[in-house]
Amino acid sequence: MIAAAAATGIGSLPGTDSHEWARTIAGELPEFPHVPELPARGPGADMVGRTMSLLAEVAPDLAVDTTPTGWRFADAPGRVMTRARSWLAEDLDGIEQAVAGRATPLKEQLVGPWTLAAAIEMRNGERAVRDVGACRDIAEALAEAIMRHVGDITRRLPSAQVVIQLDEPSLPSVLAGGVTTASGLATYRSVDVGRAESHLTWVLSAATGAGALAGVHCCHPRVPIELLRKAGARLLSVDPAVLDGAAEEPLGAALEDGVLLLLGYAPAVPRQVSGPQMVAESVAARALEQYSRWGIPVDIANAHVALTPACGLAGADPAWVRTVYAALGIAGRLVRDDSPVESEGS
Repeated sequence: MIAAAAATGIGSLPGTDSHEWARTIAGELPEFPHVPELPARGPGADMVGRTMSLLAEVAPDLAVDTTPTGWRFADAPGRVMTRARSWLAEDLDGIEQAVAGRATPLKEQLVGPWTLAAAIEMRNGERAVRDVGACRDIAEALAEAIMRHVGDITRRLPSAQVVIQLDEPSLPSVLAGGVTTASGLATYRSVDVGRAESHLTWVLSAATGAGALAGVHCCHPRVPIELLRKAGARLLSVDPAVLDGAAEEPLGAALEDGVLLLLGYAPAVPRQVSGPQMVAESVAARALEQYSRWGIPVDIANAHVALTPACGLAGADPAWVRTVYAALGIAGRLVRDDSPVESEGS
């Protein structure tokens, strides 16, 4: 069970020391820790590479290798996939040691099927999103990989409630036909909403069937909230500052329906010199203001909200990350107490 107005991170962090970040996460985000992602270690530690390393174990023909522009399907798993899997195991080892014995949720972040399809090139240089069969293969393999991955985490930490966050930053572009072709001179055709939903349903259902709470993170202004809910997302992670105004009502409806909302009120980069208390008061004020606009009592809203940074923190200064994580913990307490805090800029 996730504590009311708990705090967690989106996933990515700066630097290369996974065990150090695991200890920081366990200390600053004790109610809702997450597995760290450290893309600065190199290809394979990034969100696409670490996810594809899991798919390569399920379906070796879906292994990928690096290219000058990103990722491309390979004939078989190579050194990059081996390295990616090793780094992921290191991340799990670190968080296992840091939170061992705690009966708390633990969030893991993997890339969703449509962002993978938009990111990975087929052997002809075109993106997988162009190919109906490739998209289906990715989604089916991801569903199987997530079931195995949830089982691995559960074996490591049997007291933890596993939470799976599918990162889908490219989903709105996929739906709108905005993914560029290899030449960069055109875009691929938009993906039908029904097909997009069905692929997400396969993956989310697999995670749920394995015992995880599963949902989607997307910090795009046009998050397709209704599509995600129909696909079975029980977690929605968004950046309210950039969210299209039309999304506010369906987001409130999702909260009332018991969907866990991860609201990214803490800035990913500092806007001014601020300590944890000042950042916390701003985060708490924004959360309470949002509850008021929804017309939902604070205690009811808190039961289905966790507070997060606006987006991943891989590019942030480590000192700022620690400030943000400390601030989110304080903000959670302020919101739970419904303390009188002033809105930013007042």
